[in-house]
Amino acid sequence: MLNFTEEIKNEITSAIPEERCCRLALVSAFIRTSGSVISRNGSFGFEITTENESTAEFISDILESAFSLHLTVTGAKFDVLSGRDKLTFECVGDKAQRLLAELGIIGENDGGVYLILGIDEKIIGNDCCKAAYIKGAFLGGGSCTLPEEGTYSRTGYHFEIVFSNKLAAGDFCELLCDFEILAKLVSRKDSSVVYVKSKEVISDVLHIISANECLNKLNRIVELKDKTNNANRINNCSVSNIDKTVTASVNQVRAIEIISATVGLQSLDKLLFDVAAARLADKNASMQELAERLNISKSCINHRMRKILELAKSLGRD
Repeated sequence: MLNFTEEIKNEITSAIPEERCCRLALVSAFIRTSGSVISRNGSFGFEITTENESTAEFISDILESAFSLHLTVTGAKFDVLSGRDKLTFECVGDKAQRLLAELGIIGENDGGVYLILGIDEKIIGNDCCKAAYIKGAFLGGGSCTLPEEGTYSRTGYHFEIVFSNKLAAGDFCELLCDFEILAKLVSRKDSSVVYVKSKEVISDVLHIISANECLNKLNRIVELKDKTNNANRINNCSVSNIDKTVTASVNQVRAIEIISATVGLQSLDKLLFDVAAARLADKNASMQELAERLNISKSCINHRMRKILELAKSLGRD
């Protein structure tokens, strides 16, 4: 069974972006989050690693159809944490080097080739390219967890994308700000992680990347979790009210017994006597129930009961 991260990735990879600029943005982000620049015999290129087969096929299809580049499988290593093989691909040569320059990942000058650590503005010039960049970043280094569907769970909502350097991660946060999404940035070992924990913000991100089926699932889980939480709050409130009612009843009965053992209940005026007698007749009844039986208001019975409690306290045996 697929987890939510895999569901998002499968939905992203179900359609290749039509515009070349969006393909560039997506591939650039994917290499930023799952790859690295490499050199073989003086030629530059890139290496990427993924454990998702549909993602590997998707990126390979884009590289072949849009840029006439072919990936070569260079390794497959079993990952204990995911329980899957991590596949490593590489592409080296003049075409790969030119593509890296177009992707805004490397630059060239008289001193040779150099790395561009931040996100090149020309790659994300349009909103469609920005959305494509988010897609590529999630495919390369993203994950998303939700509370388990249909059950009560303390697990929260979490969406994150891992970058290999802090500068690119910071630029990515600024990119998200263009969509009015405020993300947090933290360091984790040798990586930088951009994350959000709000279900509303995760919903916005899924909308931006057109992961509509996953968005519907998120909305369904949010609705079910909110119902469960509301039911728990109502139940806790009811239990709390019951505890308060029981405690109040015990204190009232104790006060009435103190009066009975000292000055006697007959010393009470008729109004207080009726209240005391009603409480002794039903020690578990709520104040509202007693008020209805005596045909008086709840505030009235509360007032009379306070007088009984004060009298018992004045007798010195509270």
